[in-house]
Amino acid sequence: MSETTDELVMARLEQVDKEFDLRHTRSIKEYVVWWATGRKGDLAETFKALDAVSLTIHQGESVALLGFNGSGKSTTLKLISGVMLPDSGSIAVRGRIAGLIEVGAGMHPDLTGRENIYLNGAILGMTEQEIDQNYDSIVEFSGIERFIDSEVKFYSSGMYMRLAFSVAVHSDPDVFLVDEVLAVGDEPFQRKCIQKMRELRDAGQTLVVVSHDLELIKSICYRGIVLEHGKVIHDSEIGEAVDFLRSRMPD
Repeated sequence: MSETTDELVMARLEQVDKEFDLRHTRSIKEYVVWWATGRKGDLAETFKALDAVSLTIHQGESVALLGFNGSGKSTTLKLISGVMLPDSGSIAVRGRIAGLIEVGAGMHPDLTGRENIYLNGAILGMTEQEIDQNYDSIVEFSGIERFIDSEVKFYSSGMYMRLAFSVAVHSDPDVFLVDEVLAVGDEPFQRKCIQKMRELRDAGQTLVVVSHDLELIKSICYRGIVLEHGKVIHDSEIGEAVDFLRSRMPD
């Protein structure tokens, strides 16, 4: 099913549920009617993003989370990263987790790029000595040398992504997570990021990737997990998983 260098489990989700409140803009009249009729609770609707999701990712696997919008891919990635907690079920993750879940996450807008390298590196578990040793390489890979001493609130979203990705790949994570943020930024840097991810994969790094670019996914990952309406409905070799997803696309 996948090319696994070791059977060590790096991430495991068991019967995980996650719901979100969908709060819609309501008129004053709707609120008065809601209150006057004695209804309980509020006007929020709930959306079940994940429904009893169970999956296991082993060391050295490169895994794509596939599915249409609203299928639960990004929610699963955020749960693995620890930035979000499940409503029920259990999640176990081994080692240092890093990657790009949201552009600018972990960056402080009032600090410079240089200061944010140290802040973001520390958040990702790097020591000051490790950041010192990797600093020049981080800046060079990001390609924003001219702006490294500017406050990041003046950065474009592409510059944010460049710096965040560069810090993340230099943090030597045990599990590297990447969401659709690679769609941000210029094409040359996207190619640079993709090449770096392939290098990490070939070096035995554990990768979990979310992208709508199915051909790109096939060039990075060996395994595909397809989600639909918050449920895992398919798990196989990446080519087979992509074909399965395409077979479910509306005509």
